[in-house]
Amino acid sequence: MKVLLTALPFILLAAAPAYGQGPRDFRVRVGLGAQVRPDYIGSKDYKAAPLWDLDFATGTNEFRFEAPDDVFGIPAISTGRFSAGPAFNLASGRKDSEVGAPVGRVKTTFEAGGFMQYDLNKSVRVRADLRKGISGHNGLVGAVGADYIWRDGDRYVFSLGPRLLFSNERYQRAYFGVTPAASLATGLPVYQPGGGLHAVALASGLTYQFNRRFGTFGFARYERLVGNAAKSPIVRQFGSRDQFSAGAGLSYTFILKR
Repeated sequence: MKVLLTALPFILLAAAPAYGQGPRDFRVRVGLGAQVRPDYIGSKDYKAAPLWDLDFATGTNEFRFEAPDDVFGIPAISTGRFSAGPAFNLASGRKDSEVGAPVGRVKTTFEAGGFMQYDLNKSVRVRADLRKGISGHNGLVGAVGADYIWRDGDRYVFSLGPRLLFSNERYQRAYFGVTPAASLATGLPVYQPGGGLHAVALASGLTYQFNRRFGTFGFARYERLVGNAAKSPIVRQFGSRDQFSAGAGLSYTFILKR
């Protein structure tokens, strides 16, 4: 979905002048870059992946703030400082080859659910989401977080904030559990974690405009596995409790006339 949404503005770009927008025109900012992230949840190894960004604003309004690790959400309800709506995410899977042992594959998972967000003021935002895995891990997973935001219109936006990540038993057993079959194949002890808090994190993001057309964006995030996830034999034997990710890219802003 993100790939298709990102490609669409480029298709329309030739017919979209970058200046002289009216109050009802759309400003579109599309970005492309690269990121480094763990091979899977709890991995000690990292891989490179594409990094996408897509933002919309009407007229000369500022682009709406989004933290770099927000899951995709549609604000179906937006009243003053409060917004809520459906949320979607594509969660990375895990292959035995990435772990280096036959601990069990977890398929890439499409997650669907909802989010709620409240802006305490122009500088502080709190957000929570909850999603259900459809295939893949088949579990429930969510996050609660807050961000402090420094911004000068769209010229620059910098954010920093903590996260609490939680999940149910099915999710944790998919990524951190060891089944009897996996125990026989690897020598690891059987492990059946329950649900609860599985990680804490700190996330930061930055967007900066060089001019009206071109800009840059990036993020850095640190996550620490806790609770049952941190006790997982898979994490202890083959992975790491410490999870880092970071990325950067270039953005282009243009106008869609209405």
